[in-house]
Amino acid sequence: MSYVRVATLGELAEDTPKRVEIDGTPVSLVRTEGEVFAINDICSHANVSLSEGEVEDCSIECWLHGSSFDLRTGKPSGLPATRPVPVYPVKIEGEGPEASVFVSVTQES
Repeated sequence: MSYVRVATLGELAEDTPKRVEIDGTPVSLVRTEGEVFAINDICSHANVSLSEGEVEDCSIECWLHGSSFDLRTGKPSGLPATRPVPVYPVKIEGEGPEASVFVSVTQES
């Protein structure tokens, strides 16, 4: 599994998605509930950016039609989306706001 450094913890505001691209894959990074999650940034229902949506209760809501996806599993919690979106493993090296955030898109978790 190949990890790529994508941000520092200090660059990730709580409950505010940040879009990054890793080897051509759009990824939404979310820092919430003391963890950092990486989920594919494209809604499985409408092909729009999830990083423009709201974060609440460890899920991200698509701004267009309101489908929410669990940040841990990528599974939708309601219609209109019926298919999950990929989630990716995250690792953090270091401490404090300068800690590095790494994501691997070579293997979904």
